[in-house]
Amino acid sequence: MTEQEQGSKGIFLSIDWMTIMLYVILIVWGWFSVCGACYDFNNPDLFSWETNSGKQIVWGGTSLVLAAVLMLIEKRFYDTAAYVIYGAMMLLLAVTIVIAPDTKGSRSWLPLGSSVKIQPAEFAKFAVALALGKLMDQYGFSIRKTKDIGIAIGMIFLPMLLIIAQMETGSALVYFAFFLMLYREGMTGSLLFTGFACVVYFVVGMKFSEDYIIDMPVSIGEFTVLLLAMIFTIGMVWVYCKNLRAVKLMAYTCFGGTLLAMLFSIYAIPFNVCYVMLGLCILMICYLIVLALYNRLIRYAMITLFAIMSTSFFYITDTLFEHLDDHQRIRIEVLLGMKDDPRGAGYNVNQAKIAIGSGGLFGKGFLNGTQTKLRYVPEQHTDFIFCTVGEEEGFIGSAGVLIVYLLFIWRLIALAERQTDTMGRVYGYCVLCIFLFHLFINVGMVLGLTPVIGIPLPFFSYGGSSLWGFTLLLFIFLRMDAERNLKRQ
Repeated sequence: MTEQEQGSKGIFLSIDWMTIMLYVILIVWGWFSVCGACYDFNNPDLFSWETNSGKQIVWGGTSLVLAAVLMLIEKRFYDTAAYVIYGAMMLLLAVTIVIAPDTKGSRSWLPLGSSVKIQPAEFAKFAVALALGKLMDQYGFSIRKTKDIGIAIGMIFLPMLLIIAQMETGSALVYFAFFLMLYREGMTGSLLFTGFACVVYFVVGMKFSEDYIIDMPVSIGEFTVLLLAMIFTIGMVWVYCKNLRAVKLMAYTCFGGTLLAMLFSIYAIPFNVCYVMLGLCILMICYLIVLALYNRLIRYAMITLFAIMSTSFFYITDTLFEHLDDHQRIRIEVLLGMKDDPRGAGYNVNQAKIAIGSGGLFGKGFLNGTQTKLRYVPEQHTDFIFCTVGEEEGFIGSAGVLIVYLLFIWRLIALAERQTDTMGRVYGYCVLCIFLFHLFINVGMVLGLTPVIGIPLPFFSYGGSSLWGFTLLLFIFLRMDAERNLKRQ
């Protein structure tokens, strides 16, 4: 037996067949869901190229061929060509902005012939994952170094900006999933906390911006955001710097000053207490700058930046929010409960909930869904495919789908953790985080728990670009894992 034959046999034996089995189950289950969402009584042939279910068979079959080809490409190819692939994909994203036709308000789809279109944003994910793996596998790379983490974050934000320029904000937001990988690799938790704080500021500030404290001309949203900015900043000084004296001084000044201002507004002259709170926040920032210069500690400087961001974030986002397109602003207001628009921005989610609820425990049966057959749910074969599962297969079927996804995610975690090199581990966690983000956001938006940002459910939503993109992500990783096993033989 030749060395090449031995290597091929070793790869075959080292493939994680459990993950491939879950992949096939999801694709097949997804095809039945597409059939249920797209079935037309006037054209009942599920296998015809004229129907979406027939086209999905082609996408599924070509995905299996693509998977087989990917398993034949050695890992060293990706190691060598990672930056080239990344650069080529960034160029393609940039070109797409210029040459792509306008499709429902976005320029993200490139036509290949009369009936086939691809979305480069779906393929850029694996390129970013490969580039991050290559970068973080280099000798001397440390995620604690400002320069290194800056390059990694830049690699993530570049495709995001290009995709936003294509007017595909939802697809761009998926790239935030890579930050979970950075956290797994040792990125300080303060960056994730900053992101969490931004979300809290935005939700609280926007939701309660028009509500006022009783007997006071003070917006509850603005007051709460400034109070949280004080609490978070003082807490970070305590956690990261252990400076009890500074903590007490800032706490007494900020909270005492706020309390006195509120008492004066209630019992003397009513005024907007937030002006005083804003002044106290600025005073706190100045004090942190002095501490940073005096102690020469980068931690104080980072906390100062956090305090500046926290103080200004509400006012910046409030301005940006007013400049959003009407449909984007209304979607956010409906999600936050600020408006009730069941026939407008909230229509998709309300109809999806009705479809899922009508399925009951066991569902209405294959091709028997009424909400989906009558096309009450827009985009029910793509972004809202999960409502078809809920209506036709009920709670049991929906739970079954989520259990299969849970097993799939658990398996990816196990594969990523057993990698013997940094590139394999980093790429594995990139794949894991992308799938997890898609699953959480897609199911969440169908249930009304997350914003409607228009991203597909992996292996279920109709479309070749997403299916091929997910296949690329997964099977490059499976090949890396198979070679990891081969090296031990």
